Amino acid sequence: MQFKSFGRSAIAQVAVGALIITGSLMGTAAIRADDNSDPRVRIGFQIAPVPLNLKGKDRELVGLGSFLVNAVASCNDCHTQSPTAEYAAGGNPYYGQPKVVNAPVYLGGGYDFGALVPNTPHIVSRNLTPDKTGLPIGGRTFAEFLHILRTGEDLDHLHPPCSTAVTSNCFPSTLPIDGNLLQVMPWPAFQSMTEHDLRAIYEYLSTIPCIEGPPAPSVLHNECT
Repeated sequence: MQFKSFGRSAIAQVAVGALIITGSLMGTAAIRADDNSDPRVRIGFQIAPVPLNLKGKDRELVGLGSFLVNAVASCNDCHTQSPTAEYAAGGNPYYGQPKVVNAPVYLGGGYDFGALVPNTPHIVSRNLTPDKTGLPIGGRTFAEFLHILRTGEDLDHLHPPCSTAVTSNCFPSTLPIDGNLLQVMPWPAFQSMTEHDLRAIYEYLSTIPCIEGPPAPSVLHNECT
C-alpha cells in the first residue's frame, strides 16, 4: 500500500480552508461553536421544523434531542393529527415535494390508531408539547418522562384493565393486553436509550411551541398561557 505525501503548499491550503470554514461557522447566529462537538447537534438545529425557545436551555442537549426526535425516532409520524396532516400543503415528500412539516400540529398528538381488538378502547397519540409551565407532554417532569419511557406505564390511565370499578374504556382480562401500559407507543425501544439521550429528547420537547389541542378535559389539551 502506498501513502501519498503532501507538500507544504497543500498543507497551507488546507489550513487556510479550515480557518475559512471555522470563521464561517463562528459567524452563524443560529448555531454556536459549542454545538459542533457532536455533528448530530448541528443537524438537529438544521432540521427542527418549528421555532425553538432556547431561553435557559442546554443548547447541546436541545440539538441532540431534535436529531433524535426528528431524524431517528420520527416522533411526528405518530404524534400528529393524521398522516394527511403531518406535512404542510405542497410539502409532502411522498408526493415528490420538498419536505415541509405542518408546524401548527407538530407533536400535538391526536392520531387515532383505532382499537387493537374490536370493542376495546381506541389508541390515540398524546400531545408532546409543553404547557404554560414549560414542561413537555403537558407538564410532565423529567422524572415522570424517564419513568414512562423506561417502563411504558400510562400515567394518564386512559385505557386501564377492566375491573368491578372500571367497566368502560378498558381492556378486559380475557385479553393479553395490559391496559396499564402505553400501547402502540414504541417505549420498548426507548427504554434501551441512555439517560443522556432521553434527557436530550426531553430538553428538545421543552423548547417547541405549545399546542392547545382540543378543549379540556381531553388529555390532549394544554393550557398554553
